[in-house]
Amino acid sequence: MDTNTAILLTMLLPLGAMVTNLVFRDSPNLRDGLTLAASVATFLTVLGILSTVGNGTTEPMVLFEVLPGLDLAFNVEPLGLLFAIVASGLWMVTHIYGIGYMRGNNESHHARFFACFSLAISAVMGIAFAANMFTLFLFYEVLTLSTYPLVAHKGTPEAIRGARTYLGVLLGTSIGLQLVAIIWTYVITGTLDFEKGGILAGHISGPMVAVLLALYAFGIGKAALMPFHRWLPAAMVAPTPVSALLHAVAVVKAGVFTMLKVGIYIFGIDFLAETGASEWLMWLAAFTIIASSVVALTKDNLKARLAYSTVSQLSYITLGMALATSMGALGGGMHIAMHAMGKITLFMCAGSIYVATHKTNISQMNGLGRVMPITYFSFLVGALSIIGLPPLGGSWSKWLLAVGAADRDQWIMIAVLMVSSLLNVAYLLSIVGRGFFLPDSDGTAAPKVAEAPLLCWLPPALTAFGCLVLFFIAGDILNFLSPIVAPN
Repeated sequence: MDTNTAILLTMLLPLGAMVTNLVFRDSPNLRDGLTLAASVATFLTVLGILSTVGNGTTEPMVLFEVLPGLDLAFNVEPLGLLFAIVASGLWMVTHIYGIGYMRGNNESHHARFFACFSLAISAVMGIAFAANMFTLFLFYEVLTLSTYPLVAHKGTPEAIRGARTYLGVLLGTSIGLQLVAIIWTYVITGTLDFEKGGILAGHISGPMVAVLLALYAFGIGKAALMPFHRWLPAAMVAPTPVSALLHAVAVVKAGVFTMLKVGIYIFGIDFLAETGASEWLMWLAAFTIIASSVVALTKDNLKARLAYSTVSQLSYITLGMALATSMGALGGGMHIAMHAMGKITLFMCAGSIYVATHKTNISQMNGLGRVMPITYFSFLVGALSIIGLPPLGGSWSKWLLAVGAADRDQWIMIAVLMVSSLLNVAYLLSIVGRGFFLPDSDGTAAPKVAEAPLLCWLPPALTAFGCLVLFFIAGDILNFLSPIVAPN
């Protein structure tokens, strides 16, 4: 199979899964089995692209031309391929988990749920392999629209309000800001192609560079920079598999992936360093990292705490781009994979706890670790990876970000990363401590519950193991990504 066909197949297979979910809506085992098969086939197709292309960059495959220099086109490059591997690999795990959660929690409208889920993955594949900003923007919007029904899935007034906030912020920022930035870029350069070193040098200068960057940074609402972060906590009304999709597999990763693509391939790291246009963004990212971590400390609802943790962790990646150093960009790219594996573990554990106990607040979870040891140990591993402790994957991406900050003599940014990690310890390990060491709320030794069903606790156990594996292959990931910052 040639690479161009494989790229198209990564988008068509999830679309096929969407169709089979709707056609076989009354045959749950067949429906879910076909979706799982599609997820496996998508992952294998992405691995096939990896084996063929490696960390090279292919020529764009143009489907059609809209205007001169404005094509619907796809290609393979290292950052996009890494994102595709992460998204397609975690789709398999999340689908298995979704089956266990939706059935174990007696959720309704399974066919619609998994159909929208599959459409979202197709959009993610389009984003990962987009060869220009025009193509990426189209799939970016499809991702927003396809995930709206997932956020509103429960149909309660709270779910509808959360979904409206979700849709309003994401569409408002993308159309009102990002689209303006894209049009401006096209007008001054005549192209929106992703090119190593960027396309803006010689076309824009002075304060306008920072203004254009601001339109992109705030227009990429999925990156959840403050003050455009409210959609993310609001979306926590959705079922937990959706939270895992939003925080690890698709939406937020699409946001920070887009931020990196803009920084590396539209502006160019060297151009940002020369102009100093990203310095303000570096400070905003630092503020978001600390402020959202402090807010996380105040949240008793487990998913809300994890949501604000995600807001913080996403800004690590934005900070990596804003540092405008090679190590910063590589650290940001690596953090996409490291955070995805750690955070999907935490959210699936939260869902497992809910299925087994129907408890949502941390203050209600005293003692649960002693009777849900697999779930809580998986949570501990995921938390330690998010904190950045070896031998877990998150330690390497945080180290590279710190090296990137040192390259710019930004010692305050290193302090921000260290303080953030301490705050991570406070708001994540306290959950584990309550679970293992405190008596339950009634004063008994432990509440009488057990692990959630197999399909709820096995997936987070697997992704917790994945956090360990990522630590030992971090060097390979770094080498894989290195061409994105190599000299032309």
